[in-house]
Amino acid sequence: MIRIYSNQLAAQLRKGLCKHYLLIGNEPLMLQESQDLIRDAAKQQQFSTYYSISLDIHADWDAIFNICQTINLFTRRQILLLIFPDNGLFSPFENHLTQLSELLHNDILLILRSSYLPKSQEKSVWFKALSCNAVYVSCQSPTPTQLPRWIFARAQLMQLTLEDAANKLLSYCYEGNLLALSQVLEMLSLLYPDGILTVSRINQVVYDASYFTPLHWINAILEGKNDRAWHIFQQLKKRDVEPAILLRTLQRELLVLLTIQRYMVLVPLHTLFDQHKVWKNRQNLITQAIHRLSTDQLRQAVQRLRQSELILKTDHIQLVWLELETLSMLLCTENVSYEFINNE
Repeated sequence: MIRIYSNQLAAQLRKGLCKHYLLIGNEPLMLQESQDLIRDAAKQQQFSTYYSISLDIHADWDAIFNICQTINLFTRRQILLLIFPDNGLFSPFENHLTQLSELLHNDILLILRSSYLPKSQEKSVWFKALSCNAVYVSCQSPTPTQLPRWIFARAQLMQLTLEDAANKLLSYCYEGNLLALSQVLEMLSLLYPDGILTVSRINQVVYDASYFTPLHWINAILEGKNDRAWHIFQQLKKRDVEPAILLRTLQRELLVLLTIQRYMVLVPLHTLFDQHKVWKNRQNLITQAIHRLSTDQLRQAVQRLRQSELILKTDHIQLVWLELETLSMLLCTENVSYEFINNE
């Protein structure tokens, strides 16, 4: 199996079309653009019929199998796109995918699209069957440190010259929203035909379109980045995200940290990560937080979370937001004073 990033797909397709493509990642723009690139390349190879099927537990697999077995005299070559649920759930479909792999032939181009592919699935029968002539395209959202490089490469592809300060401004305003970022770059290229993007020029058209989820907030806390956690928290608050969601998300993370911290002396970290379903791309964050935060800090935070839940039940929403903001700051602080926590 060939493994590439989404920005390498165009070059890979120029070398020739493979039989199977796995588009895996959480970034909608990368997933869609990769899908479109494959489809355009396939059209040039006379793949003229296109099927797109979103899978769930009620999926009609017999109909999917019939697509592979039916040969139309006029449109023989077909593209079959299967879109998996957002939770990256593959287990219920394993037997069907194995059966599908046995029906595929040269006139079927298979594209599997999912936000996540569990490592365990790479040992499955269906994965091994497809991997002999497949391309795995990583479509993960760039991290905050990777985003400026992504913007620079995108601008370069569009023949735009981007100042470092302008790049930082775009990164700040559009993190987590690559679709809006790509659209603003298109707008800037039309507004300034010379292709030179300065901070002053960008300031005239950009707005804070960054799109954050509770997971972005949690990750900033795990990294101990107070300013970033505060910025994300304020964006979530502006969007009226339910504080209960933030409470539950943070609570789960704190309990995982406490459990791993307690047993890591006896059990290997990778085993604990598997037991608590910590994805590989988050394991470094968890490890970093475990070594930065003490057990007492984590217990104090859990206790404070419970108090916040009681406040939430009495409908004191503003107090809950204040509590969450305080918790965020405390968990981003190294060697925090426990007396300070208790006095709050």
